[in-house]
Amino acid sequence: MHASPVYYGFGVTHGDRSAVVIIPGFLGTDLYLTELHGWLARIGYRPYFSGIGINAECPNLLIQRRLNATIDRALGETGKKIHLIGHSLGGVIARAVARQRAKDVASVITLASPIRGTVANQTVLSAAEAVRLRILREHGDGVLPGCYTGRCTCNFVGSLKRNVPGLVRETAIYTRHDGVVNWRYCMTLKKGRDFEVSGTHIGMVFNSAAYAIIADRLAMARD
Repeated sequence: MHASPVYYGFGVTHGDRSAVVIIPGFLGTDLYLTELHGWLARIGYRPYFSGIGINAECPNLLIQRRLNATIDRALGETGKKIHLIGHSLGGVIARAVARQRAKDVASVITLASPIRGTVANQTVLSAAEAVRLRILREHGDGVLPGCYTGRCTCNFVGSLKRNVPGLVRETAIYTRHDGVVNWRYCMTLKKGRDFEVSGTHIGMVFNSAAYAIIADRLAMARD
């Protein structure tokens, strides 16, 4: 990626200093999004790490207790609608927030995110089940019995069943060589919103082709 002009901000549309909140994937932290964070700053945006810690928690609680605080800070500091970029599960969370806070969100971009259903390899599913059991053990009555499954009836899962509001520009970037989740579930299936790049699931956040698409879509969604 460092050999690409895109990484240094050449050949892409620059931003208007609006806020971009970036959200890590399953079992990830903000740390591995450092390259994306720095690049967004270079091309003229104000990037914000999510502040959620490790993404191995009830998504509903992550949004309510941590992510919303970051979004409120970004809104207050920029005075503009924000953009959300999420990798893998982070993209699913980003779309949920876009539905819950449509008036605050200009765009949502997902990177290798299974937004139409969780179809992943067995290792990921086993890890998710271990996380689910820990959530139930640690939070008890604070979460619903179906937490971390599609059967849950919390605000997070409920918001996933609604379309992203029309005023929010949505973008899904995916790769057929994902290797972690089924790439067919990483598309919106809406005209002009799905973009394929070469690469891997983890590599999506270091992918210069994905970065070029991100720059273009952010510019198109300026408030």
